[in-house]
Amino acid sequence: MTPGARPYDDRRCELGEGPLWHPERGQLFWFDILGRRLLSRVGDVPLEWRFDEYHSAAGWIDRDTLLIASETGLWRFDVETGQREPVAALEADDPTTRSNDGRADPYGGFWIGTMGKKAEAGRGAIYRFYRGELRRLFSGMTIPNSICFATDGTSAYYADTRGGRIMRQPLGKDGWPDGAPVLFADPGAEGFHPDGSVVDSAGALWNAQWGAGRVVRYLADGTVDRVVAFDAAQTSCPAFGGPEMQTLFVTSAWEGIAHPDQWQGRVFQADAGVRGMAERAVRF
Repeated sequence: MTPGARPYDDRRCELGEGPLWHPERGQLFWFDILGRRLLSRVGDVPLEWRFDEYHSAAGWIDRDTLLIASETGLWRFDVETGQREPVAALEADDPTTRSNDGRADPYGGFWIGTMGKKAEAGRGAIYRFYRGELRRLFSGMTIPNSICFATDGTSAYYADTRGGRIMRQPLGKDGWPDGAPVLFADPGAEGFHPDGSVVDSAGALWNAQWGAGRVVRYLADGTVDRVVAFDAAQTSCPAFGGPEMQTLFVTSAWEGIAHPDQWQGRVFQADAGVRGMAERAVRF
């Protein structure tokens, strides 16, 4: 493990995903998709909410309310009561798919990927929820991931983990895609599998690479700047948080590992050395 990288929480997730640092609460939330639970902690006190379906990603609406994505829809989730209310259906008529990676954009929209529960080829898509409208943006994907946004709001990033390429999508009016996506980075060419990503305040993209136990920082031109290693092989998604927004949190998974050790599925933290950006609120 890279010096400075250490476990953040003792609980292990079969498929840890969707870390979100709530900027008003100063609190990290994350999901165990296959365990059907949302996790957090306040100081040394662990928190956990259980669901009857898969959940994978979240944005924040206000101090006490999250927007959470499940296999059937988007929901308002009250952190204090644990109650959820439906916002929009998401492939609710297809029991073979679920939500995956997601993040709020600089315009107050929320991007969310879907995929086959068995990662079937071509079953994935990416949607955007914006001011009450849920619109499909991309289809024919397998494992949509790496959803994040440039600091100036002019571009979105995304990847199909199976394909190995991270794409940059220009954005236009109100944050909708404008024009064709272009290649940003190609970790797949070196045998790596891009999972979740986040952008820091300098405009660099941090990408967790599934199966490699690492997070890679790509500069704005797509070149590799640094690599942060972790003891969990299946690193899945990073998020910035902490008092100075310089802590890099990373989820991981023990899914598919025959004999996982104590590190697989843990959430880790590392000193990033640069500041992240506070996640934007989802607007209605």
